[in-house]
This record gives sequence, C-alpha cells and structure tokens, in this order.
Amino acid sequence: MIKNIVFALFGCFIFISGFAQTNEMDKFLAEIEQNNIKLKAYKFHFEGEKLKNKSINNLPDPQFSAYYMPYGTNSTAEYTEFQISQSLEFPTIYAARGKWNDLKENQLDTDYAKIRQEVLLSAQKYFIELFSLQKTKKIEVVRQSQSETIYNQVLELFNKEQVGILDLNKAKIAWAQEQFVVEQIDIEIQNIMLSLKKLNGDKPLDIDIQMLEDSILIMDFETLWQTKLDKDPILKALKGNKETSLQQVSLEKNKVLPNLTFGYNYQGIKGNNNAGFFGGISIPLWNSKNKVKAAKANYEYQQSNAVAETTTLYTLYNQQYNKYQLLLKRYKEYQTILSSLNSEKLLFKAYMLGEFSFMEYYLELNFYRNASNMLLQLEKELFKTKAELLKHQL
Repeated sequence: MIKNIVFALFGCFIFISGFAQTNEMDKFLAEIEQNNIKLKAYKFHFEGEKLKNKSINNLPDPQFSAYYMPYGTNSTAEYTEFQISQSLEFPTIYAARGKWNDLKENQLDTDYAKIRQEVLLSAQKYFIELFSLQKTKKIEVVRQSQSETIYNQVLELFNKEQVGILDLNKAKIAWAQEQFVVEQIDIEIQNIMLSLKKLNGDKPLDIDIQMLEDSILIMDFETLWQTKLDKDPILKALKGNKETSLQQVSLEKNKVLPNLTFGYNYQGIKGNNNAGFFGGISIPLWNSKNKVKAAKANYEYQQSNAVAETTTLYTLYNQQYNKYQLLLKRYKEYQTILSSLNSEKLLFKAYMLGEFSFMEYYLELNFYRNASNMLLQLEKELFKTKAELLKHQL
C-alpha cells in the first residue's frame, strides 16, 4: 500500500495571495457605498444635524413694536410710538461657537465614516465567503465526478460479483454526499449574492466570480497601529470629542460676557416728535453659573476617556494581530505538509489500477479531504482577520 498518498488539489491551494483589496474589489465596494440605502439615509441625517448646529449660531430675529393711542384726556393729541430692535450675544461668542460647530461637523463626518466602514467591511467579508465558496465548489465538482466514476466502477464489479453490497452502498453514499455538498454550496452562494444585493440597495452586482488576488502578508504591528491612529474613525472620534469639549470650555467662558441690544425708537404727539437710538446690555449674574466648571469637567473626562479607550483598543488590536499571526503560521504549516503529498490524480490513478481497495482508497480520501478542508477554512479565516485589521483603510 502506498502510505501518505492522498487526494490533493494542492495547486488550488498554493498561493500567498487571496481575496482582499484589488482594483476590482474597490469597484464593487464603491458601487455598494453609492447604492447602500443605510448610508444614503445617514448622509441625509448627518447633513440635517450639521445644518441644525449651524442654526444655533444665528442671530435672534429683530423685533418691531408700535403704539397708536388716540384715546385720552386730549383726543386731539394722538400719541404714536414705534421701535425696532436687534439683540445679539457678545460678538466673540459667535466666533467661539463657529469653531465649535466646525468641530461638531468633523465629529458627524467621523460618525458617518464609522457606519460606512462597517457596511463596507460586511460587504468585504461577504466577498471573502463568496470567493472561498467558489473555490471550494471547483474542488467539490471534481470530487463529485470522481465519486461517480468510482460508483460506476464498483457497480460494474458488483454486477460481476467481485465486490459485495456493502462496498456498493458505500460508494453510492459517497457519491450522494458529494452531490449534496455541491448543491449546498450553490445555495450558500445564492444566499451571499442576495446579501450583497441587499447591501447594494437591492441592485444586483455584476460579479464575475473569480479569485481576486492580493498579498496575504501585512505590515508589522507597530506600523499598522500608527496608520490606524491616523485613519480609524473610532480613534478619530475620541480625539474629536476631546477637541470639541475643549472648545466648549472656550464657548462657555465667552458666554459670561453680556448680551447686547440696540435699536431705533420714535415717539410722537401731533406736532411734537422725538426719535433716536437706544442700546442695552444684559447683566450675566445667573445664567452662566457653573457652566464653565461643567465644561471643564467634561473636558477632563474626555481627556481621560480618550487615553483609556485608546489603551483598550490598542490591546484588542494587538490580540487581533496575534490571532492573524497564529492563523498565518498554521496556514503555512498546512501548505508545507500538503506540498509534500502526492496529488489527487495519483491517488485516483492508483485506485483505478487496483493498488487500493475501495475502503483503503476511501480512508486515504477522507484523510486528505479533512486536511484540505482545514486549509480552506484557515485561508478564509486568515483573510477575514486581515480584513478586520485593515478595515481602517476602507
């Protein structure tokens, strides 16, 4: 018996390349970003929030009032008065609030970036599943064909009374199992296509299901972390919260300054008119009490929270990177092992030449299939983990 001859399609497995960010993948992700209903809704939502924040910095409406008093002890001396006035906060408050609005606008952009990132990451993982299933299907179609060939051969031997009914039944079951596996993969592919269609605003994607290749290797951890610090919307949000809270302190300090009112007043009794300008200020005794202290306390919280959250994210990211390294190590080990084994064609040929009984062949076949299926699973998990590590680049 030939030991360690197994059913291999190693040429389908050996590649240090995979599924991720190619120009074609970018094209699909860009199409999903454009058509995704959730992203469209949030664009309108965040645009409304930006406009609402800007409206807070508007001047109050001008006021106009008038009096006409024809009744009194002297009905011939009709009294008329009108005035128009404009109130406003101290001018420096509008500048401070404008800077605060700019920071809030950046925060809203960051919030949208987080939602966009999750949508595109979900789509990317569906693509990884899709390409992995298509790759698996190619292998299973070959297995199905070979199982059918073996069943027909065993059936012929059974008809010649050279094998028993048990061998025939096992060969038939093996063939039926392969048929079921291929059918199941087809259903899974259809379901993923439906999920991608949903992400694409219920519009079908014109996907030619081929392998989209990219390097499986990524940068070292510290380099990755530095790029994540610059681009990741969650980390940018922590920085934005800190900057916005600091500007809130400046805004509350400016609000301690008095509000201003100015206007024009006319008073007239028939034949005796008076007109002129007026102005006034509010006395900020009560309204601003404790607001500066509260803003400072919030800034201190945002500072401490940013440090704590960044430390937590660093740890989680490091753990995720370690998981990737372990998967990569196991993946390469399986590649090395499988590369030392003979191909499926040799095993199948050996069986057809009678060097194996059906049971011997089937045992060798199952051994290899378990190993090759494990390699496929490792490969898929490896690229999903890589997608998670690089999602800040989306």
